[in-house]
Amino acid sequence: MEFINLKAQYNEYKIEINKKILEILESSKFIMGDYVNNFEKNLADYVGSKNAIGCSSGTDALLLALMALDVKKDDEIITSPFSFIASVEAILLLGAKPVFVDIDDKTYNLDPNLLKDAITEKTKAIVPVSMFGQMADLIKINKIAGSIPVIEDAAQSFGASIMIDKEYKSCNSTLIATTSFFPSKPLGAYGDGGAVFCNDDELAEKIRWLLNHGQTKRYNHSYVGLNARLDAIQAGILDIKLKYLDKELLLREEKAQYYNKNLKGVTIPFIQDGYRSVYAQYSICCSNRIQMIDKMNNLNIPYAIHYPIPLHLQDVVQNLGIYKRGDFEISEMVCNKIISLPFSPFITKQEQDKVIECING
Repeated sequence: MEFINLKAQYNEYKIEINKKILEILESSKFIMGDYVNNFEKNLADYVGSKNAIGCSSGTDALLLALMALDVKKDDEIITSPFSFIASVEAILLLGAKPVFVDIDDKTYNLDPNLLKDAITEKTKAIVPVSMFGQMADLIKINKIAGSIPVIEDAAQSFGASIMIDKEYKSCNSTLIATTSFFPSKPLGAYGDGGAVFCNDDELAEKIRWLLNHGQTKRYNHSYVGLNARLDAIQAGILDIKLKYLDKELLLREEKAQYYNKNLKGVTIPFIQDGYRSVYAQYSICCSNRIQMIDKMNNLNIPYAIHYPIPLHLQDVVQNLGIYKRGDFEISEMVCNKIISLPFSPFITKQEQDKVIECING
C-alpha cells in the first residue's frame, strides 16, 4: 500500500504524458514559451481568474506574491500557525514579521473571529492557508481585511470552492492567490511547480517580471527578482492532468466519504456547509497518536503527520523571541493529535478497508 499512489495515476495517463514529454524534448523549448503559456491560460480559465502565472514552486509563489506587494523588513504579515513551513518561510525571507492567528478547532483553518485583534497599522497583508483541501473562510476574512491585501495560500486547495449566494473558487477569491504543484497535490507535477493568480493586471505583470530576475525588458532589470520560472516539461504534464482533475476530485470525494462513513472513535475531517474540499490529505485526529502509529506500523500501513510542530514553535520562528508554547493552543493541540491516512483518487476499497480495520480495531 502506498501513502499516495502516484504510480497508478501515471499509468492512467501514461500514453498522453509520455507523448507530451517527448514532444517537448523534440521541440527543445524548455523554459517559458508556448507550453507554459497554454497551461497558464487553461489554469486561469479553470478558476476564472484573469491571470495565472506559472512558477517554480508553491513556496516561490508565496514569495512572489509578497514581493509584488513590496513587503519589507518589519512589515507585519498575518497567517496561520498550523501549516507547512513555507507559509512563514516566505515572510521571514523578506525580513517581515509573522503575526499568527490561531485556527478554528473544526476546520483547522485560520479563525476569522480572531483576525480583527491581530491587525495593526503595520499589517501589510493577510495570508490565510486553505488546509487539507478546504478553503479558509475567505468571505469573512476579506470583509474584515477591508483594504488590506489578502493572499490565499491555496497550496492544498486548488479545485476547491465555496457556494454561498454565489460560487467562490479557490485561487480566485482574494487579491492574490498561490498554489503548489508538488507531486502529491491534487494537481501535481513530476517535480516542483506552482502558480500565482491575480485579477489585477498591473500586479500580475509585476509578478511576471519578478519571477524572471526582475527583468522588465531583455537585460533590463528594474527589480530584485528571482529565478522562479516554471519549466515547459512540468507545464506540459500539468496541462494534461488538469483535463482530468474534475474526474479525480469526484473520486477523492467518494474515497473520503467511504472513510467518513466507516471510521470510528476518531475525529474525521469537518467540511463546512456550502464548502467543497478537494481532500489534499485525509487527516484525522485521535486521542492517542502514539498508540495509533504503533498499530499502523505493525500492519505496514503508511501514514504522515501534517504537521507535528506548529509554526510558532519551529526553531526558525523561536529565534525571533516573539512566541512561546501555549500562545496558540488549538494549533498546538491539533499538532499533537493529527495523522494523515493513505489516500488518493486511486486508493482501492481493499486498501481502505485495511486502514479502517486498523483504526477501528
